[in-house]
Amino acid sequence: MPARRKSMRKIKEVLRLRFELGLGQRQIARSCGMGLGTVHEYLERAVAAGIGWPLPEGLGEEELEAKLFGNQSVEAATVRQQSQPDWKATH
Repeated sequence: MPARRKSMRKIKEVLRLRFELGLGQRQIARSCGMGLGTVHEYLERAVAAGIGWPLPEGLGEEELEAKLFGNQSVEAATVRQQSQPDWKATH
């Protein structure tokens, strides 16, 4: 299964668990096998985009991704660049 499709499936599952079942973010993270920060970010994006559960009729995966992430892909949005320490100052 392509990574993008798998990611969209997880986003949909996060939304379902939160809005249909009322689970907390920690429970959703454990259930979906993802980090708490990722769950939090997905839910924040959904609320900001006015998306709940069930998803609106006819909302396709590409449109959902565009509403949640704009021009960024799901994979790019979930991979965060960690800044490196100032090694010169450390030494």
